Amino acid sequence: MPPSSPPPQQPPPPGTPEEAVARVVAFYENLTPAGVAALRTLYAPGARFKDPFNEVQGLPAIERIFEHMFESLEQPRFVVTGQVVQGAQCFLTWDFQFSLRRLRRGAVQTVHGASHLVWDAQGLVVLHRDYWDAAEELYEKLPLLGALMRWLKQRARG
Repeated sequence: MPPSSPPPQQPPPPGTPEEAVARVVAFYENLTPAGVAALRTLYAPGARFKDPFNEVQGLPAIERIFEHMFESLEQPRFVVTGQVVQGAQCFLTWDFQFSLRRLRRGAVQTVHGASHLVWDAQGLVVLHRDYWDAAEELYEKLPLLGALMRWLKQRARG
């Protein structure tokens, strides 16, 4: 008798924290310039967003961050690699892959990071905080600045 295959993965029940996480993960893993407006279905109007370069509040400001991402980078893409859900919040780990438009054209860069997300009672994101090391993940990969950052890192290690 051949081994049975595992049952198909069922989507989480609607309205659960797991379902809210699944919607956000699907959004980011499939994000396109035309899809940025769909943030309005996932984020509360007054949501806050913070990463190493930005700290904004409100949907229009958050949308501008992602619009700028598509204007500045070639083929940006998120791959969610892990998730921990606890009540109305979660922590996602991800790889952000992209190519720079001006420097090292075509060379795919990867930034490893994590996001802390908090939902309101309606299942909309009210807080999105990204954590990633801008020095190691980005600055060290730039031609002139990278050499300086690597030298400083070596000096700090003794």
